[in-house]
Amino acid sequence: MQKEKSIFGLIILSFFFLTGFGLPKKLEKRVHKELEKTFQIDGFTLTPLKLNPALNTELPKQITEDNFFKVTQDDIYLGYMFVDKAASKTAEFDYLVVFDKELRIVHSKVLIYREEYGGEIGSKRWLRQFNGKTGKDRVNHETNIDGIAGATISVRSMTIAIDKLLQTIGILQENQLL
Repeated sequence: MQKEKSIFGLIILSFFFLTGFGLPKKLEKRVHKELEKTFQIDGFTLTPLKLNPALNTELPKQITEDNFFKVTQDDIYLGYMFVDKAASKTAEFDYLVVFDKELRIVHSKVLIYREEYGGEIGSKRWLRQFNGKTGKDRVNHETNIDGIAGATISVRSMTIAIDKLLQTIGILQENQLL
């Protein structure tokens, strides 16, 4: 009986490993809402970007089939979206970054913030600082991104995460993968 439970557990674990975890339903709904609002569309297709594993390990921000997608509607290319987690003081928060056809950031959003303090990084006003940034730009919480009193850790974390994403976008463009 114990052997059967072990085999069953291994099968279930293998299923999740092979099929990927994808976005949790709660995040998926928020991502879809933000994409429809950003691109002013109703309905779209997300196609994951698949990279050579050797190249992916060299990137500042790892790209997986669960976090970076090409956004299309009726086979018309609209842009890309990236969703990931970043650290806050004692937990993590989920965020979304949307790129247009020219791979400029057009929208970013904190999807779920799990801390009592620091949630101000989710404000549209603060997040707009990233709009227009491309793979050629660098962002830094000490030089060109405004801080927020009481949200220092989250500001630093979000800025570093977006900077790594921008560096990754730049590398993928240089390698003609985007």
